[in-house]
Amino acid sequence: MRIEDIRELLKDKRVVDEINKHLWIESQKAGYSIGMERATDEWLRLYSEGWIKFHMPDKYRAYKSKKK
Repeated sequence: MRIEDIRELLKDKRVVDEINKHLWIESQKAGYSIGMERATDEWLRLYSEGWIKFHMPDKYRAYKSKKK
């Protein structure tokens, strides 16, 4: 994902909510706060593609066609 795509994605409140959920869950597992930066990095790496595919199918198809 390009930095412009990430910036655009992070403007979506639903994405920020998902990252906050990830922060809470992973912090609970670790027993300490993993921090917003790590939570954001992990969520983007692990879950963003699936989230975009489900919530923004048109954008996902456009992204996939650019990647080819």
